[in-house]
Amino acid sequence: MLKPKRELSLYHIFGIIIGTVIGSGVFINIPIVQKATGSPILATFAWLVGGLILIPQIFIFSELGTAYPEQGFGYTYLKKAGSPSLAFLYVWTAFWITDMPSITIMSVAGIVALKFFFPILANSILTKIIASLLIITLTSVHYFSVKKGGNFQFVITIIKISPLILLSIFGVILFRSENLFIAPLIENYDGNWLWLIILGVSGTVWSYAGFPNVLYMAGEIKDPQRNIPKALITSLFFVTLVYTLVGFASGLLIPHNELINLSGSFANPFKYLPWFAGIAGGFLAISAFISITGATNACIMAQPRLQYSIARDGLFFKSFAYLHPKYGTPSKSIIFQSGAAIILIFIGGIESLLGYFTFAFLFQNILIFGSIFWLKKREDYRPKYKAPMWKTMVLFSLIIQPILIIATFQVFPFKGVVIASAITALGLPAYLFFKNYEFDGMRIRKVRRKLATNPSEIKIEENFTGQAKTNKKNN
Repeated sequence: MLKPKRELSLYHIFGIIIGTVIGSGVFINIPIVQKATGSPILATFAWLVGGLILIPQIFIFSELGTAYPEQGFGYTYLKKAGSPSLAFLYVWTAFWITDMPSITIMSVAGIVALKFFFPILANSILTKIIASLLIITLTSVHYFSVKKGGNFQFVITIIKISPLILLSIFGVILFRSENLFIAPLIENYDGNWLWLIILGVSGTVWSYAGFPNVLYMAGEIKDPQRNIPKALITSLFFVTLVYTLVGFASGLLIPHNELINLSGSFANPFKYLPWFAGIAGGFLAISAFISITGATNACIMAQPRLQYSIARDGLFFKSFAYLHPKYGTPSKSIIFQSGAAIILIFIGGIESLLGYFTFAFLFQNILIFGSIFWLKKREDYRPKYKAPMWKTMVLFSLIIQPILIIATFQVFPFKGVVIASAITALGLPAYLFFKNYEFDGMRIRKVRRKLATNPSEIKIEENFTGQAKTNKKNN
């Protein structure tokens, strides 16, 4: 029986989480957040609040991850909660709306960061071609090895953190600046500062969205009961501190009007330093490229595990259930995901894709947080880590998601959010198709299938081609 190997240690997990979270968001979303709030100081508060409201969610993720330390994340939780249709809907939205676009956005942003040296890379066909080559290169690493991909991720994460800490220090040194404390400069401002901060928090969702990705591959983590909570909780406080300080420094260094005009593009605060701006700008451009490459690498590494998990149950494209007999990686899922991400490079704009991503991500959170009420009734729900005041944590997390969804329609281009809504609505018809038909390459055949929600009902066996077979147990 071929199964994923547990090869990822605690430092691998830190590298994956921080590498995924701190990527393009810190450079792309700063203009969007400041535009939404209309003020540098309110934008700083939005970055802080965006991290703080994740505390209950991280506690819940930690509990769920130690209860079921296996591949699949939201798909696994919703399936075990007794709702195969919602489990499928989670994967459907993740595959089409959040996972592939995240690779697309970050690969393009990484290349655009180099426009400091090569202005043609600001927005050209050459940008898209080089971004595609970057995806292909990173994909090849994860095709052959889980552990080598984790080692590469850890090294690149260490490199990427340094310039962000340096930028934060400059922000403290240059605290006395007229750029920071200005009144909100947006149309129809009526004094509702709280709503402006909520709009700004909606703009931070993309930047903070990478924490759950490591749970896609929980089945490959060593000692998951100890390492998952430790890595998630520690990483959240570190990332929140970094984002708040970087948002503060950026609003301080870059004049407000110039910063908001960068929406949908890359903001380089080092260019605005009063000394050595040319050298510093080039330094951050290189650092941003490394940072975003690390985030892209982490997504390519983790996300295909979700499609692998559902495909082995027979509810997705059959080839995604394939594990490479030599390398033990979901190689076909990795290739297909990266290929689709490359196609998106040539048909989508960054700002529209951010709205497209944000809507679906918040919707997925509602499904996951709601599942815990049913999971706690199961006999096999035995988490090693338990969230404090779990009901309060869950209810808070459920309430905040629809509020941010409403704000998303105002912050991001309407077209991207509407398309995401439409694709989400297609999820349930797609579930009925995959429930009744098997899609293998170009062949479609009708099948009868019941998705197990209880381990005692069926047994999943995998042969060396990774194809899932389900056999009912004798009672």
